[in-house]
Amino acid sequence: MSESAQMAVTPAYPVSQLRMHRFVGLQPGPRLIVLGAVHGNEIAGTRGIERVVAEFDAGLLALACGSVTFVPVTNPLAYHKLQRNGERNLNRNLQPTDTPQDFEDRIANLLCPLLAQHDVLLDLHTFQAPSEPFVMIGPANNSGQLEPFAHAQAEQALALRLGPRRIVEGWLSTYAQGVQQRLARTPVQDRAGLLSTDPGYGIGTTEYMRRVGGYAITLECGQHADPAAPEVAYRAICNTLAHLGLVAATAPAPGVAVELLRLAQVIDRYHVDDAFVRPWASFDALAAGTPVATRHDGTPVIAPTDGYIVFPNNGATPGNEWFYLAQHSQRNIFEP
Repeated sequence: MSESAQMAVTPAYPVSQLRMHRFVGLQPGPRLIVLGAVHGNEIAGTRGIERVVAEFDAGLLALACGSVTFVPVTNPLAYHKLQRNGERNLNRNLQPTDTPQDFEDRIANLLCPLLAQHDVLLDLHTFQAPSEPFVMIGPANNSGQLEPFAHAQAEQALALRLGPRRIVEGWLSTYAQGVQQRLARTPVQDRAGLLSTDPGYGIGTTEYMRRVGGYAITLECGQHADPAAPEVAYRAICNTLAHLGLVAATAPAPGVAVELLRLAQVIDRYHVDDAFVRPWASFDALAAGTPVATRHDGTPVIAPTDGYIVFPNNGATPGNEWFYLAQHSQRNIFEP
């Protein structure tokens, strides 16, 4: 199909509504929700979802049990603007509110109750710098204050079946450290500042899903413009449906040559003239002492330990996350 023909059949996503597709089997089973375009310029998930929905509509796929809800465009304003955000980042400070102040607050008031109606979330994203697809998971089972969790084994099992060979953990604990750093250095002057220094700043779709009793995976399907990324999204959806037993298909085998990394630190951009010393890609290796970037006043930003750079973002706004540092994790994700 030509690109123009594909555009002609792509559904419209008006900013005045949230479009979703739900399929319910006649037998009980897991309740899955799949999100695309939580960030409006990350459309691989949207295309993958549209393809799977078309297969359900054509009778090529059918539920054996349970239910699945697809939201192809979770942030229609950002999608309409072809930007990451509509009025702010939907995937930060995600929670319902009685006093919505922006478009993302109004989406959150619809999205949060929707997530709570499901057991499993697959959230499909892409990233800016060149790299290969990877999966992000939550913590090991714990009863701590930050992110208590009881479904780590189920989450790990799904992560191993999505396709990518690299899995990353440690999101919310790293964010908590970043919030403390911002509070220590940044006067809060506007709502953006209030959000970035809120202890709940790191809570997005997957973190909220875990808080309401489910489990959740973020799949980074590739670089934004990578033509292979929609196929990564599509395959992951199909693998998830099969793994959960929602469709009558052979369950995928877990990956074995898997690398597990843990986010260890988030580095914020302070000034618009802060700059990387070279173009970085996610998971480029860093040796301790490697110059990574330079602050606008000439201060070097140095890798404190051996590890990897993750999510380097040339477009980061001052006061917000610029890049992350990751290290190998000792966690056993193959435990039953």
